[in-house]
Amino acid sequence: MIYTVTLNPAIDRLIQTNGLLMKKRTNRVKTIEYDLGGKGFHVSYTLSKLGMENIALGFIGSENQQQMEEILQEKKVTHQLIVEKYAFTRECIVLIDEESQGSTMVTGNGFQVSRDNHEKLISQLKKLLQQDDMLVLAGSLPPNYTLKQLEEIIDVGKVAGSFIACDLSGDALKLAVKMQVNFIKPNQFELEELLPPEKNSIKNRLLALNEKIPYVVASLGKEGSYVAHTGEIYRVIPPMIREVNDTGAGDVFVGSFLAQLAQKAKLETAIAYATVCSASKVTKRNCTDFDLMQAEQMLPMIKIKKLEGKSDAIS
Repeated sequence: MIYTVTLNPAIDRLIQTNGLLMKKRTNRVKTIEYDLGGKGFHVSYTLSKLGMENIALGFIGSENQQQMEEILQEKKVTHQLIVEKYAFTRECIVLIDEESQGSTMVTGNGFQVSRDNHEKLISQLKKLLQQDDMLVLAGSLPPNYTLKQLEEIIDVGKVAGSFIACDLSGDALKLAVKMQVNFIKPNQFELEELLPPEKNSIKNRLLALNEKIPYVVASLGKEGSYVAHTGEIYRVIPPMIREVNDTGAGDVFVGSFLAQLAQKAKLETAIAYATVCSASKVTKRNCTDFDLMQAEQMLPMIKIKKLEGKSDAIS
């Protein structure tokens, strides 16, 4: 079983404007749509769309619980969420213009999780997790949620012997590296922060991290990615596409990649499918959807080059 954990859930409000979105002028709203927010929920949606059984865990605010659960039901995300009383699940506003010049996101902070509910999550994980399971931790931490609490969650997965995938940032990402989880997906800037200056290239940083983390994906946005596994590095060039909304693309990559790993696919197959599913997502207006047929049609358009870790220079 695959379990995703969303500690700081969100409802995404997508606002599309007429024409080009511009500063210092009145931008008229064309459409408003509500979508699933929170990186862990996005991963669960991706897994479900790919036919992978999974359960979304984490927290939900009681005050707009019905709206959140309606979106989860619409997206066919199976969940066992813990309710925080008198709290509102945060709203994230995604601005998209009619000219498809990309998206702009403004995120809320989220609610504070009570100590009791944190303990409920720990107890839930201890009951659920088994050795062959995957545990996916993705997204930001709620206000005042400590690294010690995050460490407790990761430790439950370590004790169970589960595969632990973390799409985190900042100090939370550093903790995941310290605890030697199985998968991380830093962007280029986060990769630079994880290692000292003498590790002065993507190649050196990837190889150093890969000594502790079995799967390291360095995300470069529309420029593609690098993937490191067992001391080997792959450079991935995605297909050229017309960007509409890139919000959630990284989450689709994570969900698609882990789905392939769970099915024992070859690494290059996992990389390819993750890349094209993510690319399909970028062409869609909302924050979760991607088209499997469109993705498969893009498979011949991507380039994956296996690099010699010791000799090929990567900047």
